[in-house]
Amino acid sequence: MMNLRELIDSWRKIFQISSKPSKDEYLAVLKITMLGLVLIGVIAFIIRLIFYTLLFPYMG
Repeated sequence: MMNLRELIDSWRKIFQISSKPSKDEYLAVLKITMLGLVLIGVIAFIIRLIFYTLLFPYMG
């Protein structure tokens, strides 16, 4: 297990290596994230629609 000093040193290395994303990188990550959210929402809607049509069919 790491002691506190090793943990702080590893965090320091990570901060030295990392950099702020550019606007293009940020927008690319945002688009991918939004696409994933929409895709999960559509899949959930389709599953719910199938569930309700099978469980509660229209009795006319």
